[in-house]
Amino acid sequence: MTMNVDALLAGPRGRRLCFEFAMACARRGTPDAQDAATAVAWAVYALGSGTLAQLFGDVKAERFVPPTVSPSQAAEAFATIPLQSPSRALLRDALADSVGNARYWQEADGADRLAAEEDFSAPLRRVAEVIASGPDAGWWLSPVDERNQWATPREGGGRPPAELGAELAAWRRHVLDDDVRAAAERPADVTANWSGEWWSTPPFGLVRTSRAFSDDGPAGLWFVEDSLGGDDAVALPVDAYPSRVIEIRSPEDWADLCRRHPLDVTASRRHDWYRVTGRDGRWVIPDWSGVATEADGVHLTVTGYLSAATRSIDLDGSHASVLAGWNPDETYWFRGVSARPADQERWRRDDGVWRRERD
Repeated sequence: MTMNVDALLAGPRGRRLCFEFAMACARRGTPDAQDAATAVAWAVYALGSGTLAQLFGDVKAERFVPPTVSPSQAAEAFATIPLQSPSRALLRDALADSVGNARYWQEADGADRLAAEEDFSAPLRRVAEVIASGPDAGWWLSPVDERNQWATPREGGGRPPAELGAELAAWRRHVLDDDVRAAAERPADVTANWSGEWWSTPPFGLVRTSRAFSDDGPAGLWFVEDSLGGDDAVALPVDAYPSRVIEIRSPEDWADLCRRHPLDVTASRRHDWYRVTGRDGRWVIPDWSGVATEADGVHLTVTGYLSAATRSIDLDGSHASVLAGWNPDETYWFRGVSARPADQERWRRDDGVWRRERD
């Protein structure tokens, strides 16, 4: 299957993936390519990425005045970066960087903002075309691989809740109660400095899985939003029986799910989601207790994540939603799975790379 370039550029996470891929190529490239990346990094810094040390290492900010690089100048420099072949490792790391920099509780960082500039449209398209032409992005379009599913501790323990109905009912009550409290206690001004629950995932008590790769292990080790860190993990293989799985492949698929099973969460999400999208209006998430009546699980493809996450998704002109807190290739299971603890694997991360620990 071939990646669609427009889908890759449709959302902030897809644009950030292309941005990170090109910057990684520059860091591995010639001195001229590295100089181009430095110019881009100064533009990122100007748009609010953080400290100079984060961008350039141990730099004392008071020693010099940062150079001024406009978005148009940065785009010109970015366009000169020679692009390498999109290997699995380069794509893996670029995707991990995009996922790790997703934000829902504050404004987009400097790199996301720069990648959204009109001047970056053509340079990013050049990168997207290179990525789409390679074979190692093909799995991003794939539906859930039922014969190759793994859970990690951060994705639940691999065991379904004892009472699925009770778990979903408790989740729904919590969401509704939280929204009632938010309406009563939080300011109506969406620009107020207030935060709360910002995710739109099914209950965290459900089993969550992703596919695994022979050398890299489960995708869930690498691609984690709002990660708590940690360099050790246990991965459990999960048997997923023939099942009805809803596939989220695009913003339209997410919107359709919200329309079929709407749950209004305007009061509890309006401050956070305004900051990430700039939209002030009614907000909806899927009512997962209703979704569970029509499916055994919900799978988010990588393409679905890249095109839909960290953006406003319109539902009907007056209501919108945000796909928030999901990880690419993640499946939430309502039923029909069982873990195999006897076949678990231990993984450790060294220098940013996950490796299986041998007995």
